Amino acid sequence: GQTCRKIYSGGCRIQPGCRCIGIVVMSEKKLILKRNRTRSLERRHPWIFSGAVGKLEGDIAPGDLVSIYDHNGEPLGVGHYQKSSITVRILDFGVSELPDNFWKDRVFEAWNLRKGLGMPGHSTNIFRLIHGEGDQLPGLIVDVYGSTAVIQFHDLGMFNAREYIIEALRNLPGAPIKAIYNKSKDTLHSGAVDNDEGYIYGSPEDESYFENGIPFMINWKTGQKTGFFLDQRDNRALVEQYAAGKKVLNAFSYTGGFSMYALKGGADLVHSMDISEKALELAEGNVSLLGDQYVKRHKTIKADILKDLKNQKENYDLIILDPPAFAKRMSARHRAIQAYKRVNEAALRKLPKGGTLFTFSCSQVVTRPIFEDTILAAAINVQRPIRVLHRLSQGADHPSNIFHPESEYLKGLVVQVE
Repeated sequence: GQTCRKIYSGGCRIQPGCRCIGIVVMSEKKLILKRNRTRSLERRHPWIFSGAVGKLEGDIAPGDLVSIYDHNGEPLGVGHYQKSSITVRILDFGVSELPDNFWKDRVFEAWNLRKGLGMPGHSTNIFRLIHGEGDQLPGLIVDVYGSTAVIQFHDLGMFNAREYIIEALRNLPGAPIKAIYNKSKDTLHSGAVDNDEGYIYGSPEDESYFENGIPFMINWKTGQKTGFFLDQRDNRALVEQYAAGKKVLNAFSYTGGFSMYALKGGADLVHSMDISEKALELAEGNVSLLGDQYVKRHKTIKADILKDLKNQKENYDLIILDPPAFAKRMSARHRAIQAYKRVNEAALRKLPKGGTLFTFSCSQVVTRPIFEDTILAAAINVQRPIRVLHRLSQGADHPSNIFHPESEYLKGLVVQVE
């Protein structure tokens, strides 16, 4: 139960530039699974739930790296421990400790994928660099806005590893990163002593932000998530293709992402509707970047969409429903399904024959089959025949892990009313 490890100056075995100053015998921190509870790891699902844990060995605290073994003592992987229903998030499978260059290699792999996708590029300088389980770094989100990387730590283990992550981000070859901002107040709730939001490396530059050539104002300090919903990039571009000559309603508009694309696509009229006055002010600011000819065709409406959409007098040719997650846990799923059904019923009632609905769910616990069944139920209730034109998901810079279906959280449909 013990392993011989070197002590390095600098305090960590894998910190670049450290040198050996001695040898110490340490107790290994182990998590041993119950008999017959290894199947999910054999299928490379990166979560271990509390019910699968047989026993813990060693002085283990939340955020610690633990080695996972089956009941016969075979190593299954290494991950971050936490006291919750998801007890371990796996970082690497089939090993008992992380390789020396683990953090550098994983961050470099994520960077190489984005470079292959053309990010950053001539027309897009905002993108997701690290997408948790999709990049085999569960509990870590990194979004890039120009030369600033905005980090969200979703578990204490990732927060404890922040120095290695910062070091890897700073040394990405050819990357534009000159500043790193910690935006983890709402995602890391306890145990992080120094979790103060702010710059943890460098300082921001005065620069412009573009997505597919469309300019946006982005405030990662006060905005939702890391400041912008990057996962809808490809779906916004699809709205642009459908918008010419249409009256468009962008419901749950936030800062007007879909509205900007609809205007660029030639919409006659675009209404951005949201319950947040601050978000609508940002939407107006974004549209102003396009110029006066677009401002004239845009209007903001403050409304509670779930209650007020059915009472809106304007008729639309194209409606976008991109609500926040109505359910963040399984216990709220039924209520969320009813909310999705009601708001889609209201939208379908307002669309004419030939009208188009872009409808989304970002609730992880609402699976794609459940979501599509909900839209079907809405169409039946309002007695409007519809046909599916597209099935949508998040962009390629938000890769989903095929062993972790939960990472494909965004699902959408484009339907036409017949």
